[in-house]
Amino acid sequence: MVGRTPGQLWRLVGLGVLLTGCPSSEDTPSSEDTLTTGHEGPGFGTDEGVTTVVDDTSSGGSESSGGTSSSSDADSSSTGAEPLEPADLLLMDSVVFYDGYAETVDEPTADGIVRLNNAVQAIKLTDAQLDIIQPNLEIQVLIGALCDNYDRIGSVNLALTPKDLETYVPAEVDRIEVARFITPFMNMNRQPDTVRYDWDIDEVAAILTDPALREDHDFWFELEVFGVPYAANTEISGCEGRNDVFRGWLALHTDSTNEPQEFSTFMPLAMQAAFNTYQEGASDMLGTPTKTIEFELEEDTEYAQLVLITSNHGANAGGEEYERREHFVTLDGRPALEYTPGRDTCEPFREVNTQGNGIYGPSPMTDEEWQSFSNWCPGDVIDTRIIEWGPVSAGPHTFMLDVPDAEFVDDQGNFPVSLYLQAR
Repeated sequence: MVGRTPGQLWRLVGLGVLLTGCPSSEDTPSSEDTLTTGHEGPGFGTDEGVTTVVDDTSSGGSESSGGTSSSSDADSSSTGAEPLEPADLLLMDSVVFYDGYAETVDEPTADGIVRLNNAVQAIKLTDAQLDIIQPNLEIQVLIGALCDNYDRIGSVNLALTPKDLETYVPAEVDRIEVARFITPFMNMNRQPDTVRYDWDIDEVAAILTDPALREDHDFWFELEVFGVPYAANTEISGCEGRNDVFRGWLALHTDSTNEPQEFSTFMPLAMQAAFNTYQEGASDMLGTPTKTIEFELEEDTEYAQLVLITSNHGANAGGEEYERREHFVTLDGRPALEYTPGRDTCEPFREVNTQGNGIYGPSPMTDEEWQSFSNWCPGDVIDTRIIEWGPVSAGPHTFMLDVPDAEFVDDQGNFPVSLYLQAR
C-alpha cells in the first residue's frame, strides 16, 4: 500500500473517527502459494495527488463448471494514452444489514444501492468508474456494530450480469467472491464500534478492465454480512425488538503503481460452495473429505492461476472451527498447494472484540494457545490464496481440495469454497 500510513482518517467515509488499523499475521505460504491478505493498512487518506471519486448514486453456495471467456487489450501506458491519476471510489456508505433469516425488509436504500436480501447489498459500477480502474486495486471494508454481538462471516463479491439490469437474482448470474472476513464480537455501546479490513485485489482489476467482459456485462460489487439479532435483543442495551445487525462501508483505491495483469480467460468455478462430508453434493462422496471441481479450457494457455478462498466453520463441541487441519490442493492429480489456516496469534484483534466472548477470555493468551485451536480471528480477514499454475493445455481439468483429518462432528460444520480461474 504505497504512500499511506496506518491510522489516517478515512476521508471517503467522512465519519470523523480515527480508524483502528487491524494488523494481521500472514499464514506462511508454500512456494506455490501467493497470499493476498489483510494487514495493518492505511485508510484512504489525504494523499497529495489522489483523485477522490465518490459515487453520486450512493450515500450511505452455488457451484459451476462453466465460465466466461474474455480477451484483454494492452493498458493505456502501452497505447500512449495519458496516464490516469490515482483514484478513490466510495461505493457504499453506512448501508444497514438486517436479520439474515428474516423476510427481506423494505427499508429504503440510497440511490444506486440494491438490497438483494437482508445480508447482501449491491451497487453497479458506472462506465466512468470503470474507466479509472488501474492495475493496482485495493479494497477497504468498514463494519459497524448494531444488534448482532457475535462473530459472523462476511464477504465482498463481484457479479457479472447482462447489460442494463436494475437488479438481478444472484444464483442466476456469474459471481465470484473477492474477499472474505469475520466480524468481531461487538457491543454497539462500546468503543471501538467499527472494524476495518483491507485487501490488495490486482487480479480483480484485470477483470474490471477487460474490454470483452465490459462489452457484454455490467459489474456489481456486493457487500455481504449475514447476521442475526437474537442474542443482542436480550444482551445489548438498546437492541430489544430490533433486527438491524450491522452497518457497512465499501471503498476502492486504484493507481498504476503495479504492472497490469492481462488474461484472455476468466472462469468462475465455485461461489461459496458447501464443502462437508454429510450433505449430498458437498463433497465427492458422503463421508469423504475431498471436493473436486471439473472444468475445461478451450485453448492452450501460457499461464493460468486459480484464486481460492476457504474458511473452516463449525462451533459445536469438537467442531471444525476449533481444529486446525492441513489442506491439500491438487490440479490434475498433481500437488499444487498445502496450507493450514490460522494466525500465529489473535491478540492484535482483542481491542475490537468489545463484547465478552468465549474465544478471547479475560486475559491475553500465548501464541501456542492460539495455535492450538483457532482457524481465524474475529475481526480479521480470511486469506485469499492465488495458486500459480503455469502453462496449461486445452481440454478437461480437475481441481481437488482434500482435508483428510476433517471430521464434521455430529454432522455439523462447513468449509465454504470460492474459486475462479484466470488464464492467458
